[in-house]
Amino acid sequence: MTDSASNAAAFSVSELAFSLKRTLEDAYGHVRLRGEVSKVTRHSSGHVYLTLKDDKAAIDGVIWKGVVRGLACQPQQGLEVIATGKITTFPASSKYQIVIDSLEPAGIGALLAQLERLKAKLQTEGLFDPTKKRPIPQMPTVIGVITSPTGAVIRDILHRIRERWPCHVLVWPVVVQGDQAAQQVAAALAGFNSLGRDSKVPRPDVLIVARGGGSVEDLWAFNDEALARAVAASTIPVISAVGHETDTTLIDFVSDRRAPTPTAAAEMASPVLAELKAAVMDLDRRLMRAGGRLLEDRRVRLSATSRGLPRPAELLSVASQRFDLSAGRLNAALERNVSLHDRDLMRFAARLTPSLLDRPRRLKAERLGDLARRLGLATRRTADQAERRARLPDLTARMTGAVERRLLAATERLSGLDKLRLSFDPNRPLELGFARVHHADGSLARSGAELSEGEAVRLVFAQDSRQAVISEGPAPPPLAKPAKSLAKKAADGSQGSLF
Repeated sequence: MTDSASNAAAFSVSELAFSLKRTLEDAYGHVRLRGEVSKVTRHSSGHVYLTLKDDKAAIDGVIWKGVVRGLACQPQQGLEVIATGKITTFPASSKYQIVIDSLEPAGIGALLAQLERLKAKLQTEGLFDPTKKRPIPQMPTVIGVITSPTGAVIRDILHRIRERWPCHVLVWPVVVQGDQAAQQVAAALAGFNSLGRDSKVPRPDVLIVARGGGSVEDLWAFNDEALARAVAASTIPVISAVGHETDTTLIDFVSDRRAPTPTAAAEMASPVLAELKAAVMDLDRRLMRAGGRLLEDRRVRLSATSRGLPRPAELLSVASQRFDLSAGRLNAALERNVSLHDRDLMRFAARLTPSLLDRPRRLKAERLGDLARRLGLATRRTADQAERRARLPDLTARMTGAVERRLLAATERLSGLDKLRLSFDPNRPLELGFARVHHADGSLARSGAELSEGEAVRLVFAQDSRQAVISEGPAPPPLAKPAKSLAKKAADGSQGSLF
C-alpha cells in the first residue's frame, strides 16, 4: 500500500451518502422525465409515492403533500406522464429518486391502450349494455365467493355477511394474480353456473368476484377478454370487487354490479337483518295507523250520513204502540175463549150419563136372547138331524162364550167411558172439599187478579152454594176448634165449666 493511499482520509457512511446526494442534486437539479406511472401509493400523511418506468428501467418518485393538490393531473396506474423535478437520494436506504414538482399527461401507456381497445370492442358487442344487467336478489339464501382462500379479503367478506345477513356462503378458491388467475376465475364462474336446483351443493343466488388492491400489473388478470365474456355469460348475478375504489378492471363493466371494495360487495349482496325487522315493524305501525284512520273516516262518514236518516225510535214508535195494544187485548181474549170452551164442556158433560151406554147393551142382550130362542125352536124342529143336535151344546157353548167376551169388552169400554166422564165432570173436585168462584154474571173466576175489592161472588160447593164479598185485607186467622168439653153440654143439661 502506497503512502498516498494510506494517508487518504476515510469517509463515514453518512458523509459519503450526503456527498453523493449533493453531487446528484447539483448535476441534476432540474430534469424532465417521461415514463409510465406504476405502483401509486397515497400515504396517510398526504404524500404520494410512485414509480416511473419504461421498458428497460424504473425510478422511484415522491410528490410532497403541498404539491399534490396543484398537479395538472393526478397520478394513476398505467398513465404515461412527463414529470418535472430534481434527482436526489434517500441516504437511509442508498436509493435515488425524483422529487416531482409538476406532472402532466404524456399519453396512455401500452397496457392501458390495449385495455381501451378491448373495452371498445366489448362495448360494441353490447356486453356493457345496462339493460342486460341482472338485479341483485334482496334476500339471498346462498352467496358464492370467488377469491383467494388465504387473504384478508375472504375474512372481511365472511365477517360482514355474518354481521348483516347470516346465510350459507360457498367459497371457490382461486389464485387472483398471475397467468393462471383469469382461467381459474372463469372456471369458477362456469362451475357455479353449472349447479342445478336439485344438486347436492346448493346453487348460489349471487356471486362475488373479489381481490385486494394492487398495481395495474397485479390486477391485469381481471382485464382478460375470456374472463369478461364468462362474467357476461353468467346466469347468476355477479358483483365485481377487484382492487380499491380507484382501481378499475374490465370485469367491472360487464358485471351486474361493481363494488368499490370487497367489504362493500358483501354489503351489496346481503341486506341488514336488523334493518329489515325495523322496516317490517315500521310497515306494521303504518298499517295500523292507516287502518285506524280508515275506520275513523268511515265512522265520521257514517255519522254524517246517519243525520239524514230518521231515528230508530221514531220508526218503531207506531209499531210499538200497536204491539202494546194487541198484547193488552190478548190476555182478555184468551180468558174469554177459555171461558166459552169451559161452558161448552160443561154443557156436553151433562149429557154424558150411564144410560146412554146401558141402552145399546140392553138392545144387544135382547137380540141375543131372541137369537137364542130362535135357535132353540130351530133345534126342536130339526129332530131328524141327530148329529147336529149332538153338536148343538158345543156350538151353543162357543156362541155363549163369544157373546160373553163381547159383553165383557163392551162393559170394560163402558167403564172407561164412565171414568172419562167423571174426569170431565166439573163438580167432582167439589166433592173433595173444593169450591168454585163465580162472578155475579155467572162466569167462572179463574184467578185472584180478576176479582176486585167489594165484588159480590158466589161460592159453589158440592151440596149447596153461598154468597160472599171480596176483601183486600189480610186473611183472617184460622178459627180454633172448640174444646169437646165446651162443645157438649153436661149430661145433666147444665152449661158446664170453662176451667
